[in-house]
Amino acid sequence: MSNPSSKAKSQTHTKRRKTHKSASADKQQRHDHHHLIFGLHALQAALELPVTRVTEIWLADERHDDRVAAILAAAKQHGLQPLKVAREQLDDMMPEVRHQGVIAKCSPLKEMAETDLLKLVDDLIDAGTAPLLLILDGVQDPHNLGACLRTAEAAGAHAVIAPKDRASGLTATAMKVSSGSAERLPFVQVTNLARILRELQQAGVWLVGTSGDSEATLYDVELKGPLAIILGAEGRGIRRLTRDHCDQVVYIPMQGGAESLNVSVAAGVCLFEAARQRSL
Repeated sequence: MSNPSSKAKSQTHTKRRKTHKSASADKQQRHDHHHLIFGLHALQAALELPVTRVTEIWLADERHDDRVAAILAAAKQHGLQPLKVAREQLDDMMPEVRHQGVIAKCSPLKEMAETDLLKLVDDLIDAGTAPLLLILDGVQDPHNLGACLRTAEAAGAHAVIAPKDRASGLTATAMKVSSGSAERLPFVQVTNLARILRELQQAGVWLVGTSGDSEATLYDVELKGPLAIILGAEGRGIRRLTRDHCDQVVYIPMQGGAESLNVSVAAGVCLFEAARQRSL
């Protein structure tokens, strides 16, 4: 006859092992998804590079349109043969996303280190080009990150910077929403945002933060020189320590009853105002 107490302990240990195994599997699945991209724009952009990160491609066997034909042609240039599978298999690979019938496995994007970022800034200044940077302080939604990357590239920014902690990284969703911009625009995650802000200032970059309670509007300041525009997450805004490092803080004047803008919209307003001033 077994000891009830021992049996209970055994069941508890078994449950813990299963829970641990499940957590490990979930962690591995999340890790794998960081190496998957989905969506037509994201895959096409990855295949347009001279040396692609794409290693495998899965296409829904029901798709036979011109956009898929373009992907097949681009894949052929890299010696890749996409595999046609049932849409249900793609749904199982990446549930709860709109994959558009296209998923690809990629090697990880090459990460830009903080030293590489500072070298980029120095090289631009030495070449007579004023760096334009976007710094995102605590943006956690990958949709917003992807939209910010797309906006930043369109406005001519040279890099997007974000902290590693409590902020979104380049997930498959961020890659998809960026519509290829994540493949082309450097995205730098830093361990200490305050330190990188100080180093950018030492390199000659003017730091302009955004906050609804500032006195100067975006259109009151000059944005032509080496510049980093800093935006925070919706609702919270930039953190106090980040604000303390800013050379200037501005707000975007708005009409109507809206109290704030989505961070990607605010990024577009600020970056394109900088681009407008630089074009004069």
